[in-house]
Amino acid sequence: MAMVLDAFTSYVGHMLAQLAADGVGTVLGVSGEIDKMADKLRDLKNFLADADRRNITDETVQEWVGQLKRAMYEATDILDLCQLKAMERGSSTTLDAGCFNPLLFCMRNPSHAHEIGTRIKKLNKRLDYIKERSAAFNFVNLGSYLDHSSNVRISHHGNPSRETVGDFDRSAIVGDKIEEDTRALVAQIMQTGKDVNNGIMVVAIVGVGGIGKTTLAQKVFNDEAIQRGFSKKIWLSVNQNFNEVELLRRAIIGAGGNSQLAGNAKDALHRALMQALKDHKTLLVMDDVWDNGAWEGVLKIPLANAAASGSRVLITTRDERVAQGVTAIRPYHHVDTLVPDDAWLLLKKQVCSSEIDEDHISTLKDIGLKIVQKCGCLPIAVKVMGGLLRERGGLHRDWQQVLDDSKWATTKMPNELNHTVYLSYEYMPSYLKQCFLYYSLLPKSRIFTKDEVVAMWISEGFIHGNSNDLEELGENYYKELVSRNLIEPDKSYVDLWVCSMHDVVRSFAQYMTKDEALVTQDGDNDILAKLGSQKFLRLSIETNRSQSGELDWKSLQGQQSVRTLISTVQIKMKPGDSLVIFSSLRTLHIESADVASLVESLHQLKHMRYLALVNVDISVLPGNIGKMKLLQFLDLGGCTKLVNLPDSIVKLDQLRLLSLPIECMVPRGFSGLTNMRRLLQFRAHLDGDWCSLDELGPLSQLRVLVLTELENVSAASFAANARLSEKMHLISLLLYCTSKLGDDGLVKEKEGVSEEEQQRIEKVLDKLCPPPGLEYLHIKGYFGRQLPSWMMSTSMVPLDNLNTLLIDDLACCTQLPNGLCQLPNLQLLQVRRAPCIKHVGTGFLQVASASFPRLNKLSLGGMVEWEEWEWEEQVQAMRRLEKLVLNNCRLRHFPPGLASNASSLKILILVHVKHLSYIESFPSVVELIVNGCPDLERITNLPNLQKLTIMYCPKLKVLERIASLERLVLKDYTMEKLPEYMRDIKPRHLQLFCRLWLLSAVVAGQSGTEWDKFSQVEHVKAYARDGDNERKWYVLYTRGDNYKLDSNISSSAIFEG
Repeated sequence: MAMVLDAFTSYVGHMLAQLAADGVGTVLGVSGEIDKMADKLRDLKNFLADADRRNITDETVQEWVGQLKRAMYEATDILDLCQLKAMERGSSTTLDAGCFNPLLFCMRNPSHAHEIGTRIKKLNKRLDYIKERSAAFNFVNLGSYLDHSSNVRISHHGNPSRETVGDFDRSAIVGDKIEEDTRALVAQIMQTGKDVNNGIMVVAIVGVGGIGKTTLAQKVFNDEAIQRGFSKKIWLSVNQNFNEVELLRRAIIGAGGNSQLAGNAKDALHRALMQALKDHKTLLVMDDVWDNGAWEGVLKIPLANAAASGSRVLITTRDERVAQGVTAIRPYHHVDTLVPDDAWLLLKKQVCSSEIDEDHISTLKDIGLKIVQKCGCLPIAVKVMGGLLRERGGLHRDWQQVLDDSKWATTKMPNELNHTVYLSYEYMPSYLKQCFLYYSLLPKSRIFTKDEVVAMWISEGFIHGNSNDLEELGENYYKELVSRNLIEPDKSYVDLWVCSMHDVVRSFAQYMTKDEALVTQDGDNDILAKLGSQKFLRLSIETNRSQSGELDWKSLQGQQSVRTLISTVQIKMKPGDSLVIFSSLRTLHIESADVASLVESLHQLKHMRYLALVNVDISVLPGNIGKMKLLQFLDLGGCTKLVNLPDSIVKLDQLRLLSLPIECMVPRGFSGLTNMRRLLQFRAHLDGDWCSLDELGPLSQLRVLVLTELENVSAASFAANARLSEKMHLISLLLYCTSKLGDDGLVKEKEGVSEEEQQRIEKVLDKLCPPPGLEYLHIKGYFGRQLPSWMMSTSMVPLDNLNTLLIDDLACCTQLPNGLCQLPNLQLLQVRRAPCIKHVGTGFLQVASASFPRLNKLSLGGMVEWEEWEWEEQVQAMRRLEKLVLNNCRLRHFPPGLASNASSLKILILVHVKHLSYIESFPSVVELIVNGCPDLERITNLPNLQKLTIMYCPKLKVLERIASLERLVLKDYTMEKLPEYMRDIKPRHLQLFCRLWLLSAVVAGQSGTEWDKFSQVEHVKAYARDGDNERKWYVLYTRGDNYKLDSNISSSAIFEG
């Protein structure tokens, strides 16, 4: 049910309106039929909301809904053909996207006009029949149906391919119970005594889906005692349909071994894993285990035969029988639902926003407790409910309306569905529902970015309207799903670039799409049976490379109606295999496959909007690809062997995205692609018949542009003709030259830069001046002596919206640009590898007014000759700077203006700052990291410093006036004794990484030489390494009258160390 009738009917209506505006009905002689179709759709739309709602629980409605959906899809295919036939006559080259000249077309093509007219009439008869049947269901006009809800029930079914990681989201942690559970599990895992299971003790966490098993396992995995107690720690997300070979591969990688050398043979993989684990005390976490065979039949033998005594396995599972099957020790750790007060705290965390503050939410505690109890106090259900309530608002009546919704009493919901997710779904606007459902089809084994997801939505017609705003509208939909906690941002990426969907939420969404979509994962044994039993509209086929060849192309041939095909599987191909059978295909994402035989038939996919060929082994595209007139998104970035695009590529005038391989050339005529929004990896080359920069001039709709090899532009006039300054929609610009710097950050000897080359590239970049609305700018590999003039003076180009500026590999620049300091919205400035900058002078800041008014993070790295930074106290600048990173430079001292002006500076990181001798008087800094600063002697007067990390600073002698210090991390494997400054400070926590000999002096306690330097610290955790295990040996100290000192160091270990 990726199609939501109410929303998709709007899309069909939009297409019909375009037809009517162009007089197509009159020309075809079927204007009455088109009017009838529009009328029928309007009549049907009045109760489509009710039909969608009842389709979930009422089997009698499901067949009728399916018939109507197929009719809707048929309508879009017919309307596509109308447009395509007109485009063949060339009219689309002079009209806006989606418009055509039907009169001219039909006069010249009467047979085509008759064919289309006949199909419309047949479709109208189908709609008549469907409308007649609707009377039997007594549908209700629900209007915009904003207020629907459901019953809550814990789901025992989940997404069989859910992927988890060992890191955890602290925002999901509430209450004391999880802390108690963590301590209990850590104690159980760390206990000594008689092991079971051939020397490997197995511990099990058992609980229903969404209850927090993974979060608890993540907390255990990251616990200090666990981290120091095991030399190898492996996290495996197992899932229902695990693949044995892939599971072993991931275990080998987690153990630090090389899985590639082992091939695909299970015995060889076993040997590789045993070699990686040999004599290592190992903790293996197996998350989301559905079948005890993942342990008993795959991983048990190598662990039992190779891992050291005391190794442990921790599994999470929904099924107690799995715990029994792996012979986990009893009692199993059962995860209970949250206690009501903790569930309420979690709900509050989700609801609070910039518009709804915590104090106001606290006034709703009584009703909130009732709501979380209806959620069953299940963590994932509470989070989803929090997203719903945040969208509804903070008024008491909004919450009461949710609490009183009649659907909490629904009894016909299938057990597979979590009823809180259903409630959130029912409150969702129809336009968002189909985007949510479609997201659940995306394979979990691959990262799909926000832009890719939005492009697929557009291709399916889920986002429609003004073609200028589609990407922006789709991004808003995406953000709304995040706000509702239906997809969760991956915090490894910025700006919501990558998200994931919890298995409980995905389970619900995939259930909702079961009548239209087939989602297959690793280990599915009945893929062929499913493909043979039902006609699907969307296929998502996910597997691992190790299963290459298990599925052949012929097995897909029965799915003639498929509109989306997403495959990460190695599908077996034969000569003559073709895409022609998929005549309705709109979205094709295929990777890791030999599809050379398929690309020959690409041009016959008339309805195709989205085509992504990822890691595909092709060297050419067919010359007739230009016939794919409706193609909007073309991603060829993974086709590394593709060098030249065919000439007909320039006929794809609906293209909104083109992502190119690094070495790929574009033919001339590119300037006609005026619908382009995102152009990635465009090579600035001038050979023969290939496209040059000047053809970018007419592309006025560009939002994202990546230009590479700019050193090849022979004249500034080509750059000027690109007319970047006129592209008012451009928000992200990346300008790349081939770097002339080596690994040491200096200019390569063979890459010397002549004065002529420098002058030419300076002129080229001067002409690549961006528009004032630019938000993101990245310049890399530039080798002019000074940066472009438009960066040196904001009077030339007021880049008032620029918030991120990255500059890498400046081979010849001798100074930082002067014009940046007045940019009103610049929040991140990063410069990496600029070997010719020796001095940052007063020009970097301006005396006249506050410089860098909103700069939040400044990172200057690889400026290997930089020694001086001028900034007088009276020059106001960087008042909002929170994080400063300096790396690999020769800076002798900080300028006076930094400490006096950067009143918001919280984090200061200094790495390999070679001549710096002191750090003092930063009153706002709470965290300081110094690493590899060989001349640093003194750190003083940091009154709010709470965390200090010192690594390899051998001359550091003085730590003074840091009274707020809570935590000190000291790392240096060369020091022979603790620093003397330890006597002058009193942090609560000390974490020490040192050589084994020094650790033995610490473990000696009062009788040792180091006692007076650490005994005043409340808690000490000291470690010495053994090979790649930094915490092989440890000493744990707790201060007190009867102080505690614990260690695993033996006299033999000290001797060996």
